[in-house]
Amino acid sequence: METYTYDVRMFKETFEYGFTYINGFMRNVHRFAHRPAVTCPLRNRTWTYAELNREVNRLAHALLGDGIGKNDVVMYQLLNSFEFVLSYLAPQKIGAINCPINYRLSPGETAFIIDDSQPAVFIYDAEIRETAEQALALARHKPKRIVMVDLNGDQQTPEGHVPFAEYVNNQPEDNPPIERPSHIYDETTRLYTSGTTGTPKGVPLNNINDVLSAHDVAMHFPLSPVDKTMNMSPWFHRGGLHSGGPTPTLYVGGEIVILRYFNPRTCLEYVEKYGLTFLIGAPPMLKMLYEQQKKNPADLTGLKGIVTMGAPLEKEDCIRFQETLTPNIFNGYGTTEAFWNTFLRPYDLPDHSGAAGRACTDDEVVVVKVYPDRRAEPDDWVAKDGQEIGEIIVKAPGKTTYSYVHAGEDSERVFYKGWIYIGDVGTWDEDEYITVVGRKTNMIISAGENIHPVQVEEILNQHPKVKESVVVGVPDELRGEAVVAYVIKADPSLTAAELNHYCSTHPMLASYKRPRFYRFVEELPFTATGKKKHYEVRAMALEDQKRGLFERL
Repeated sequence: METYTYDVRMFKETFEYGFTYINGFMRNVHRFAHRPAVTCPLRNRTWTYAELNREVNRLAHALLGDGIGKNDVVMYQLLNSFEFVLSYLAPQKIGAINCPINYRLSPGETAFIIDDSQPAVFIYDAEIRETAEQALALARHKPKRIVMVDLNGDQQTPEGHVPFAEYVNNQPEDNPPIERPSHIYDETTRLYTSGTTGTPKGVPLNNINDVLSAHDVAMHFPLSPVDKTMNMSPWFHRGGLHSGGPTPTLYVGGEIVILRYFNPRTCLEYVEKYGLTFLIGAPPMLKMLYEQQKKNPADLTGLKGIVTMGAPLEKEDCIRFQETLTPNIFNGYGTTEAFWNTFLRPYDLPDHSGAAGRACTDDEVVVVKVYPDRRAEPDDWVAKDGQEIGEIIVKAPGKTTYSYVHAGEDSERVFYKGWIYIGDVGTWDEDEYITVVGRKTNMIISAGENIHPVQVEEILNQHPKVKESVVVGVPDELRGEAVVAYVIKADPSLTAAELNHYCSTHPMLASYKRPRFYRFVEELPFTATGKKKHYEVRAMALEDQKRGLFERL
């Protein structure tokens, strides 16, 4: 039994039930009651913290009316919207788990996630109604309540589903009578990421993870109550939710401006119109902002910074962005499991552009040796010479639960001795700047989305005219990386157009994962044990791309 030099009881009692994300939000409801919390340009409306809280309470009471409570999952497949914010906050008021999922998933992928988390309530956007209906039909698990959010009010609600406005209509606006909805270790948020096999995995986050992720942003931007943020990427990602999205902004008392659809001209107009202080998005978005600003300059003097995630910044791009958009460019690198773990600040750029940065304030990031038959120990470092390549591992005790939901084997593989073995390989230098040079998993990152070649290859190989395929990523100015498929034909009549139609209509392949280019070949490189040499195919693809040998669709 532990002994203390002081009476620890009141601290434990207060901290363990008081240091929660929802309590942080409620503090702002009181102290910033009449200040703006959320603005929706499409609706031309702003909600104050007091007004937002009342709308959150209406949804919370509707959930309580359906018997939703402790540890029940409320899953929502929504585009960025006011209803997304409500779906994030309301479950936390009653001790339930909020679970945003990618609205770009295919019906089969969505059904898999529904069966994995078995949500009591499923909320979806009318814009993806067809996908949601198909997913719900495919899923074995049937949610107790299905709610459709129709921003434009022009969609017919399917039988058995309830319109969001009707679901919360006439519900009380007072706070639910639950004094302590959650403990600091209770799961509050569940995000989904893909594993190396392409199977989605649930990443559980507890109160401490959400609160300290918000603290991390407050430290690194820095973010304050006078800031107005607009995350230009979808919020269902860790980067969308936590990097200047709802989580940190509402925790510190700032204002979120909702961007439902990315358009560079619209984004720059919003900077002026709403007085935005921070923009957040992937590097390809910054390229489009840069091009738009060069053509039609907007007044960006109010910007405190632009934060990027998902890919490194090339030096030439970084210089252009700093000269044209704002001198304050930030770049973060991390994972769904632990948010960002390294950070480049404006004073690091452009000299360290291309690198992922140094470890965040509360984190540790090191590069360890790679062995063919075992995992390196956390202290088995490669040389800090910027040359020797190893596996990048991360320790982020405040921002991860070190586990997956219903995936014990994957948890054992990724989490070890307080470290996360994220699968990226890279180098580091004597100042501990990390540079990512590749991925052990051969993952492709396109427009901020993770795409696993194995999943796409398996679907391609199911086609009766395909003998074998290898999928890799190639540089793409718009998306960062684009998917290219190298295919050996089983039938000479096979065409790229035929494969494109097949992939576009396959129920288990989201549209963003389908190949954008094809190359038909007679053979593909394999190891002696029959494993595909993705790195050789990628090298070949880079040359073929330069020579214009891809069939583009």
